[in-house]
Parts: sequence; C-alpha cells; structure tokens
Amino acid sequence: MIVVYSDAMVAPAQGSSPSAGKPRPVVDAWRELDAAMHVVAPVAVTIDDFARAHSRRFVEDVFAMRVANGFGTRSADVNRSLPYTSGAMLTAARLALAGRTAVAAPVSGFHHARWSEAAAYCTFNGLLVTALALRAEHPGLRVGILDYDYHYGDGSDDIIARLGLHWITHYTAGQNYLYPEQAGAFLDAIPEHVARMADCAVVLYQAGADPHIDDPLGGFLSTAELAERDRRVFQCLHDRAIAVAWSLAGGYQQPLSKVVAIHRNTYRECRAVYAGTPAPAPER
Repeated sequence: MIVVYSDAMVAPAQGSSPSAGKPRPVVDAWRELDAAMHVVAPVAVTIDDFARAHSRRFVEDVFAMRVANGFGTRSADVNRSLPYTSGAMLTAARLALAGRTAVAAPVSGFHHARWSEAAAYCTFNGLLVTALALRAEHPGLRVGILDYDYHYGDGSDDIIARLGLHWITHYTAGQNYLYPEQAGAFLDAIPEHVARMADCAVVLYQAGADPHIDDPLGGFLSTAELAERDRRVFQCLHDRAIAVAWSLAGGYQQPLSKVVAIHRNTYRECRAVYAGTPAPAPER
C-alpha cells in the first residue's frame, strides 16, 4: 500500500480540531499495522496551484497572515504545512492514476474552504486544487469527489459552481445522511454513488471519521458500519477500475486514539481490497 506522507504535512493542533496534527499519529498507527507500507513524500503545491481553485488575493493574504486560516488562527506553522497537505492529495491522485490503484493521503481540512474564504477548519480546498491540477495535466480528464465526511462539502460546491466545473462529479453525503436510522439506506446507496462516477478516471474519497455515532460533531454510523462503508467504496471503485486517492477528513472524538482507530480500519479495508489482505474485525 502506498501512503503519501512527510513531517512537513504536520502542524500543531489548533483549538478544538486535531486535524493539523493528525497525520503523524495516523501514519504511525498504519506502520504498526503494515510493515510493508510504502511511504512517498508529497510534492508541495505552488501558489499558482492554489490560485486555480481560489482567489489569488485570498491565497496570498493567507500566507502573508493578513487573514486567518481555517482554524481561525494566524499560525506560521500551519501556513508552512498547507502546500504539503494539498500536495499530499495531489501526489496521491497522480500515483493512483498512474497505477490505477488506491493511494492514501493522510490529511484533513479541505471541503469547507470556498473560493475566497476559509471556514470550519479548512483553509484551502485540496480536493479542488487536486482536481484542477490534474485537469491541467490531462486535458479532458474527469474527476469524481466522493465526500463521506459527516458535513456538507459546501466549499467544494461553491468552487465547482463558481468555475463551472462540469467535468467534476461531486457527491457529498452530508446533504442527505445525518441520523442513525439512515445508516442502512446510506450503506445500500454506496454502489449508486460510485456508479455516478463511472466516467471518472480518478475519485478523491473523503473517508471521514466524524460520521461515527460517538463523534461530538457527527453521529450516525457505528464502528462496524464505518468499516463496511469503506469496504464497499473500495470494492466498488476497484471493480470499476477507477483509481482512488483518499483522505482522512473529519474526526473529533477524544482521546485522539479513538479517531486514529477509525482511520486504521479504513486502511485495513483498503488493503483488503487492493492487496488481498483479509481485514479482521474493526477496531473499537
């Protein structure tokens, strides 16, 4: 399994969100799980890459610390990490496309970032930065965004609508699935969600941990149901030979080990599908 990671992606956690500091403990947990895991360093994205998906003035204002980042802080440490967090998503997507496989980018903080505004722990929309960079590299390429974070990817919709990105198929489960009684319907609908992306060469999958029923900002899937969600996503994409680059997205339980355990389960399900290693019962 390929994971795109370096310590350059990590910054101190900001306020109530663990996202900036989450990549390192997640990758450490994955290494314990899989000694054969192959780690590739991300290629940092540039100001020009960010400015495809965002107002250039907004991008420059963030890096000059004239405006706050998505955490509501002005942190030089966070700013240093941002080219590498979006860069991890783009690097993972490039590798996934090249190998027609699944590649993990252990990053968070994308889908609420709008054209000219950071919001809700998201500074830049690495999903749209990645999609637009891929399209520039491969004219005619179609990209899917399968957003299974608990929350609506409003920033992604804002950028897609503003730029008229008809070649992106975007599905955000946070518009439709919020309650435990919807869990079965959600799981049953996954093949349909993936089928909408049948003409996409690559899907960017947000494997959020915050839909967990115990998450303070989420709450409709059990641990086993989250693992089943991931199994179905990876199996459906694999069966259609669609490349997938996947990220961590949200997760806010305390202690952080509870969130890390969910991300370990996602890795297990991905490895079971793409490396043929049977996944044991989900960790709790």
